[in-house]
Amino acid sequence: MAGYAKSLAPFRLIAAWLTVTVIQVSQPTRLIDAHPLIAGGLFAWLLGVILWSAFGVVHEAEEVAERLQEPLGTLVLTLSIVIIEVALIAAVMLGAKHVPTLGRDTMFAVLMIVLNGVVGLCLLIGGWRFQQQSHNLQGASAYLTVILPLSVIALVLPNFTTSGETGTLSVLQAVFFSFFTIGLYACFLWLQTGRHRGFFVWVSGKAEDNVASPLPHHVRAPGSTPVRIGVLIVTILPIIILSKDLAKLLDHGIAVLGAPTALGGILIALVVFTPEGLSALKAVAANQLTRAINLCLGAATSTLGLTVPAVLFIGLASGQPVVLGLSQGNMVLLGLTLLLNTLTFTGTRTTMLEGAVHISLFLVFLVLVFSP
Repeated sequence: MAGYAKSLAPFRLIAAWLTVTVIQVSQPTRLIDAHPLIAGGLFAWLLGVILWSAFGVVHEAEEVAERLQEPLGTLVLTLSIVIIEVALIAAVMLGAKHVPTLGRDTMFAVLMIVLNGVVGLCLLIGGWRFQQQSHNLQGASAYLTVILPLSVIALVLPNFTTSGETGTLSVLQAVFFSFFTIGLYACFLWLQTGRHRGFFVWVSGKAEDNVASPLPHHVRAPGSTPVRIGVLIVTILPIIILSKDLAKLLDHGIAVLGAPTALGGILIALVVFTPEGLSALKAVAANQLTRAINLCLGAATSTLGLTVPAVLFIGLASGQPVVLGLSQGNMVLLGLTLLLNTLTFTGTRTTMLEGAVHISLFLVFLVLVFSP
């Protein structure tokens, strides 16, 4: 598998940068009003290239992760994914059609996909293969300690403030909450990569708990760490460049189909976190639940810690209103998700039961998107 992924890497980069060249020269998105098939074909083409490139970002981030070890390795992966997420959100927000709820919809979709969908699948697969799996309780608790206040402040509190419109923040609140969020996330990173890095690595006194299969990408690619970081950057850049054109097609498709506006946020979340979700599933299948938790909860933490300030900054810089407050139904679902994750990770062992409950909540989320 690792050799196969490495053999595809040059073709992936060539396809991505060739697509960038063609799009920049020919500007085919000008033809989206000509025929639905043209718009659909362009959307499928760009979505396929961006998704394939996202898999390349995950692969290259994992190559860096092999050299840096935990938790720095997982941190590089989650930060790479958040960069892509912010680029896609910014492209849509700065497009011709303003979507004030896009940041909220994307962040909420990320939380539901990661904390319910991916976590549920991980626990189901791990419970099926190993009956019970162990993880580092301190690491999961640290993640949740940050996720809980950041998610409530970003997605619930704006519904109850009185300085601005319902669901929005005033300029003062937006600036203060952005600095507060970045500061709290920076403090978390400092502890994660320094004083408390042992919280995010699984070490057990029982030999049977430490039996883990090697991950599929354990064979290193050639090159030093700076070289692999350079390749990672070159792999991320085409996604950032193509995000603007994908945003135009996404807006057009949602308008033509009359689909819920939240569908745009879900699509961005799926594009961004599908590769990382697969990495988490591979880790849990190799009996490395702590790494899977680092990926899932780390993705949620990074999204809240970096995407919220980015979205607020874009709104302030462009003069666009940014609606962050969730609907009443989604607030209930968010609260239930946070409570369930707290209960799931308060013990050091997980089973299939927790996975089934998480999947159930994810299905409820999907139903509410189309039938709120």
